[in-house]
Amino acid sequence: MIRSVRQFFGRRSRSPEVILDVIFEDGLLFLSIRNISERPAYKVLVNFDERIVGLEGTKEISALPLFRNVEFLAPGREIRTFLDSSASYFGRGQPTRIAARVSFQDADGTIYARTIHHDLRIYQSIGYTRKMTE
Repeated sequence: MIRSVRQFFGRRSRSPEVILDVIFEDGLLFLSIRNISERPAYKVLVNFDERIVGLEGTKEISALPLFRNVEFLAPGREIRTFLDSSASYFGRGQPTRIAARVSFQDADGTIYARTIHHDLRIYQSIGYTRKMTE
């Protein structure tokens, strides 16, 4: 079992590390901006290679202010937004291969950037059950 990000990478990073992740839970898709480091990140920006429309085709998720400027993201902090149900997302032919350029700064103003690739097709054939609500 991995106990910490530091253990996983085998060294303590002196810089922040911010990722964009796709989360699949009970047939629902979420996008997550997460600081996986032990350092704060500043001025977090995510640029997608394609327009991503969610919420059953009613909202351009890739244009949300969340992806334009997170002034401060504390160590270990995650900000998650609902994308769409997997049935709706894939049924409308939305992009299945996504590249996101994540840029951020450290406390000294040094700029870091990463491009993260996701292939959402891995979620298309996953079976799931919806939890019943009362």
